[in-house]
Amino acid sequence: MKEVLAFIRKEFKHIFRDKRTILIVLVMPVVQIVLFGFAISTEVHNAVVDVVGDMTDPSVRRIVNSIDANEYLEIGEILPSGAMVESRIRKGKAKAAVCFEKDFDRHLKADGRASVEIIGDGADPNSAQIVTSYIKGVISSEQLSISSSSTRGGVSMRPNVQLMYNPAMNSSYNFVPGVMGLILMLICSMMTSVSIVKEKELGTLELVLVSPVKPFWIILSKLTPYLALSIINLASVLLLSRFVMDVPMNGSLALLLLVSIIFIGSSLGLGLLVSVISSTQQTAMMLCGMGLTMPTMMLSGLIFPCESMPAALQLFSDIIPAKWFIIMVKKIMIQGVGVSAIVKELSILTGMMVFLLWISIKNFKTRL
Repeated sequence: MKEVLAFIRKEFKHIFRDKRTILIVLVMPVVQIVLFGFAISTEVHNAVVDVVGDMTDPSVRRIVNSIDANEYLEIGEILPSGAMVESRIRKGKAKAAVCFEKDFDRHLKADGRASVEIIGDGADPNSAQIVTSYIKGVISSEQLSISSSSTRGGVSMRPNVQLMYNPAMNSSYNFVPGVMGLILMLICSMMTSVSIVKEKELGTLELVLVSPVKPFWIILSKLTPYLALSIINLASVLLLSRFVMDVPMNGSLALLLLVSIIFIGSSLGLGLLVSVISSTQQTAMMLCGMGLTMPTMMLSGLIFPCESMPAALQLFSDIIPAKWFIIMVKKIMIQGVGVSAIVKELSILTGMMVFLLWISIKNFKTRL
């Protein structure tokens, strides 16, 4: 029995000797259950809704105040015409718009009927469906309230829902950009980190680094095959999305390729960073799987809208490169925007790529 206890103590010492493994095994599950417990929500909070209508109209003002009082919605701007709705949605400043017909209150009182149009951003069909259902619920509630207080009986507001960019509510419009980000992240970060750590374990990387070639060029040569494979995967996904899933390419293909290459560069930087802090392939796999892949799936807007998360998690999602990549892919492919509409996202992603590659290569050279 003493011998068995001695072996058990020895195994515990082996485990606790590797601080990174202890951090992954004991701390990361706690962090993830807290993060995902708050992140997994299909609700959309604080969705900005623009209004097209006469705010001096009593019925319009009453409905707008009810929308603003809803805990999931907030009024953005009062627009003078419906022509400005598309521009606001394209720039991401509004999730939807409610357009009231002219003389809304007069039609409601005279005929008992008045038309309301709800315009949503179909580029994200899940969020659009949720936001429009919130607005329809408010309008239905106001319709019942007005009907009960009206002397002429029931009234009808006839809300008409229109989804820009995706009227058929095709889920692939939301699915394909997210899958592109996930695939490129997996290929670049996981495969790069594991392959480099494998050479560390075998001792072959140190032998390569003593060659006359400078370490920077050796590292660059190791990253190039994964860059090429990622570009091939990108082309495959784009072809399948266009000709199999019927996802449109309304924007510039060259701009999409530029954005994708920048995202690939940031993913390669993450892979290098994981290889720097990992001593074994198992550690690298766990860091990529639990530390990169899961947050990318849960906190980048791929499955759950970032707007539904608490403010702290929204800030955390801002440091995930895939979030900005997915936003830009949706805008380019579905909304057909140009570079001027994605300057913010493109600048952030480019900064991430430069920072990750710089810090990873710098630390990689000092460790080897």
